Formats: sequence, C-alpha cells, structure tokens
Amino acid sequence: MSKNILITGGAGFIGSHLVDTLVEKDYEIIVYDNLEERVFGKIDSAPNYLNNNITFIRGNVLDYDSFYSAIKEVEVVIHLAAAVGVGQSMYQISNYINNNTMGTANLLDILVNKEHNVEKLIVASSMSIYGEGKYECDSCGVKYPQFRKDDNLKKGKWEHYCTDCNKELKPIPTDEEKPLDSTSIYAMSKKHQEKMSLLIGKTYGINTTALRFFNVYGSRQALSNPYTGVCAIFSSNLLNGNSPIIFEDGLQTRDFISVKDICNSIILSMKMKSAEGEVFNVGTGIATTIKNLAELLCEKINPNISPKILHTYRPGDIRHCIADISKIRSKLEFQPEVSLNNGIEQLIQWVKLQRGKVKDKSREALEELKTKGLL
Repeated sequence: MSKNILITGGAGFIGSHLVDTLVEKDYEIIVYDNLEERVFGKIDSAPNYLNNNITFIRGNVLDYDSFYSAIKEVEVVIHLAAAVGVGQSMYQISNYINNNTMGTANLLDILVNKEHNVEKLIVASSMSIYGEGKYECDSCGVKYPQFRKDDNLKKGKWEHYCTDCNKELKPIPTDEEKPLDSTSIYAMSKKHQEKMSLLIGKTYGINTTALRFFNVYGSRQALSNPYTGVCAIFSSNLLNGNSPIIFEDGLQTRDFISVKDICNSIILSMKMKSAEGEVFNVGTGIATTIKNLAELLCEKINPNISPKILHTYRPGDIRHCIADISKIRSKLEFQPEVSLNNGIEQLIQWVKLQRGKVKDKSREALEELKTKGLL
C-alpha cells in the first residue's frame, strides 16, 4: 500500500514537480499551500499546472489548527514551504522568521504534541546557510572566509584572500562539514528550519532528513518574482527585452541543479534508511559562472541582448559556493542526471510559452534594495 504524503508549499516550483513524480508512483498526495501572491499572483485556487490527482488544501503553516488537520492522517511530511529571497529578507525580517522559523516550529510542535501517523520528515534546507563556500590556499591549506573587505570590493578585487599570507584563495567543493556562516535573514531562517528539525527528530525518534538544495532551476519557477532564482530572473528580463543585470564581474560561481534531480533526491531520502538523521548537499558539483549562465540564456531567449555587468557589489553576496556531493552519492546513491545544457533547453521551451504573460519586476526590486541601503 502506498504511503500518504503531505507536501507543504506543494503548489510551487519544486513542489509541483515533486507532486507529478510521486503521483506517477501511485502515492496519495496532499498539497498544503497558502498561494502566496508574490509567487502565484492573485489566484483563488490551485494553479492550472498542479496535478489534479491530489488533495489540495489552501492553508498557512502559521495556522496551527489547519496545519494539524492536514498532517494528522499522513505518513510522510515533505516540508518545502518557505518565504524565499535573500535581499528582501534583510528588511522583511519578521515575515521571513515567521514563515520559515515559526512555520517549522508549528510543524515540529504538532509532531511532538499531537496524535499523528507521521513516520518520515524531509525538510528543504539551502546552500545559503553556508555563506561563503570552502576555499584553499596553496600555502596555508583549507580556509573558510567570511565577508570580503569593503576596501577590496571598492577596488574591484572580488576574490577572497588568505588571512595568513594574502594569497588569492581557490574555491573548492563545499562539504556538509563546512561551518555555517549565514549572511542573510533568509539563510538564517533556513538554518533554523534544518537545525530544529534534526534536533526534534533525534530527540523524539522522528526519522528526519535535511536536504541542502543548491541553485535550483526549471519550469514553473515564478518569473515575475524578482527574489526567486537567478535563472528565472534573467529569463524574465529577456522576455521583456531587458538585459540581465550582473553584479561584480560576473565570474562568481554557483552550482545549478535541475528541479528533476531535486525531486529524485527527495524520493531517495524518503525511501532509504541511510537518510535517517542525515543532512545532504543536493547539487551537481559543477561550477558555472553567472556571466556564462546569462550569456547562455541570452543566446536562447533573445540573442539581440547581452548581459549588463555592473562591476558593483551587494553587501553580503558570496563569491563562490559549489556542492561536494560525495556524501549523498555514497549514502543514497544519488547521481544528478540532467546536464546544465539539457536542463536549460527544457527551461527555455517553457519560458518561451510565457512570453507576454510576465512582468519584469527586477528593476523595482533593485530600487527597493537601494532605498534600504543594500545596494
């Protein structure tokens, strides 16, 4: 008999793809989502793309009684619900802490204090909790740098330098043992979600897994939300005839992973006993510069436009963070299957269907950041 699964935030980008995958495997799915206007626009019911073969509940993780009603009959909870956006989190502090930290607190309080059938909890964490990634100095070994010096940034010296010998540091894959040094309220709230869930899981014997997603991309990511992933933001720019805006020199690197591979990591975490009580990076282990990503999207969506590199910086931005995925490979036999080129091709097919439906709000977001002293 298939398990009953509750997916919080299940109407969104990652959640809806996960729903499709799990429905194909004959699981019974309940989606619990508040249909946040910034993500979905003004809608009164589940988005059209959400699979019809599920139970949909419009509800908020901050509504304890409604949340409990959704949880009490299921065996697995996959907790994806969260307010997203690094920059905005730095001035909407209560909003992010309430939705991410307190929403997760409600979930854990229910699992500890109420009658339920939950056997497994999977919580979506984030690579943002690391802050900067892991680095190496040729002379001094492994380093975990924090904020870059303002004096260097003002001179266009974007890289990190060894605090012992002042040599330029080389980024290397970041493993799960790297100290957590969050540089935004969003990142801190994701750390809260992860740490609280693992602590309560260990204390009360609840089978819990935390997955640190790196930079996820794919169809259904909210193109009109200027605080979402960079692939969606750049796509929105290009659909509206605008240049993608890049800070620094564009050579900062990230690890981009397809939503299809993210779904696979969640299913493996649900099925395999070796996931219990563990935290895993979920990425590809491949570094891609923001400049290269923007150029690829320009070529595919609007080849008459080029990226605009500002050579300015935002306080708190990280330079490099790429996943070391040796742990999830070893323990869960996870292997990313979608290359960036293939994944971007799939994304572009969907993006082109959104032409004329999307408003580019990224310039408004930049002005808002300037007003708040964050740019």
